[in-house]
Amino acid sequence: MSELERSKSKENVRKELSQANFGSSVLNDVRVRVILILALLFGFFGGLGGSFFLPQVKDVIEIGKTEITVKESSDTIKVAEDISRSVVSITGEISIMDFWGRVQQSESSGTGFIVTEDGLIITNKHVVSSEKAKYSVFTSDGKEYEGSVLATDPYFDIAFIKINANNLKPLALGNSDDLKIGQTVIAIGNALGQFDNTVTRGVVSALGRAIEAGDSRGTSKEVLENMIQTDAAINSGNSGGPLVNLAGQVIGINTAVASGAEGIGFAIPINVAKSALESVQKSGKIIRPMIGIRYINITKDMASQNNLSVEHGALIYASGGYPAVLPGTPAAKAGLKEGDIITKIEGKEIKDGKSLITVLYDFKPGDEVTITYVRDGQEKKTRLVLSETK
Repeated sequence: MSELERSKSKENVRKELSQANFGSSVLNDVRVRVILILALLFGFFGGLGGSFFLPQVKDVIEIGKTEITVKESSDTIKVAEDISRSVVSITGEISIMDFWGRVQQSESSGTGFIVTEDGLIITNKHVVSSEKAKYSVFTSDGKEYEGSVLATDPYFDIAFIKINANNLKPLALGNSDDLKIGQTVIAIGNALGQFDNTVTRGVVSALGRAIEAGDSRGTSKEVLENMIQTDAAINSGNSGGPLVNLAGQVIGINTAVASGAEGIGFAIPINVAKSALESVQKSGKIIRPMIGIRYINITKDMASQNNLSVEHGALIYASGGYPAVLPGTPAAKAGLKEGDIITKIEGKEIKDGKSLITVLYDFKPGDEVTITYVRDGQEKKTRLVLSETK
């Protein structure tokens, strides 16, 4: 092959390669343009579809929130409507002679709730504490009844008052042992003695609290144990009203508010009142069991300071010039003595807000129970038959 032919052949190869590269470049350009166009189309329609779909998703979310809020609100409204018919206002009136011999009328007010169709009402002991007062009970329909105090609890701030009425709507009593911290509760009562059937809502803040409660004049004080703490507002006049769960069951009796604090109220667990109610219905009075001792509830600090062998329980201890173990009582007959520490009654521990009295009130006079106690660092047991509080 001549030089001229070889040169032409090379030129042809270069042209073919150039055409091939050009074709490939054109093809690549077309692909890129197609991809760009498709991307623009997807972006446009995707944005259009998203603008239509997302508001619907947002609406679903907002509707879900609304449904939850409305459901909780409707539960509260329904419970408030149901229990209000069974909540009563209680007023007391007493004649008092002043220093100059002038007679003045003194009034008190509180709340109660109906527990039987024939007019048996639970309230606080301090609401009906005066034996000389005349008590009036006002039902939710505006009717006024004369109230007769049937019984007051010797250890808890509980009392029973009776009115002459029939076909009333009693409230259902729940189980306060099932309460959980954070659970929603509703309080209702005669706030400040002026505003009937005031409803407040909150949660169970704590359980097993021990508090020192007294009247507004500070003339009487008592230690209340195993209390329910709640942030549902409990004002003066709410005393004796029900604390209920969202099922409308009474789980506590409103009784006190922490002085100088907001959002701290206390209620007596309803289980404490159940045995008292049963006793009143059977005998017309509150009959509580007793062992026959004086004692001090042990705390961790007390145990540490006094080098006690246990950190919980009831230390049998003499006070006020009275013996630690009363003669002739079940404790005396069972051989208990001063310095013994009772830790259990029938296997139920005395600890974490469960004082001896609280545990003891799970039983009745005449019940035979096993008492677990510590003497000289050694755990012992004895059995005794509970007697009746005099």
